[in-house]
Amino acid sequence: MGKAACPEELSHFCLSALKVANSNRNRLINAVVFFAENTLYCGKIKLFKLLYLLDFEHFHQTGKSVTGFEYQAWKFGPVPIDLMEEWDDPSQDLAHVVHIEPEKVIDYIRESVKVNDGVKFDGDDFTPRQIKIMQELAEKYRDTYSPTMIDVTHQQNGAWDKVWQGGQGAHHVIPYEMAIDEDAPERADILAVAAERAMYQAALQAARNAAVG
Repeated sequence: MGKAACPEELSHFCLSALKVANSNRNRLINAVVFFAENTLYCGKIKLFKLLYLLDFEHFHQTGKSVTGFEYQAWKFGPVPIDLMEEWDDPSQDLAHVVHIEPEKVIDYIRESVKVNDGVKFDGDDFTPRQIKIMQELAEKYRDTYSPTMIDVTHQQNGAWDKVWQGGQGAHHVIPYEMAIDEDAPERADILAVAAERAMYQAALQAARNAAVG
């Protein structure tokens, strides 16, 4: 039987888990601000796709996501389920920086994401690599409408397509591992980093649960 962690160790792990969660949340909120500030026609669908591309591209390069989100395969593409669940009633920290403005676009209503007055992007929790990926995505898709963004994430044999499978994989999780080609020479190393990080996060969460219990 393993040795039980002492209260001091549990406290340390809980603080570490809280720090990781806070960093992920801060990056999410500021990624939303960044894309809303630096792209046009940024409604819910476009934003979800930009966050997905950010997370999966960063994982492809490092074995780590930016926001910590889990994405599911829905009909219109990958959906960050946690953000989807708070979309209609955002938490206070998200509502503090952005709001939703319904805009009539031909035959539908776009839920446009608008930055609140006085709010500025805060890049303190981002690495230079993460900033660079966001800048590249914003530049590439600045003038892109959501239907085209759907086409981008629906790319044949892409991660969403492999999970969706004509609807059979509806609401199934899209594994981050799919961001890396099976024959990529760096695949094993990147997945090893991802596995190590997953073990670390699981240990942090276990410690946090033990402290609460």
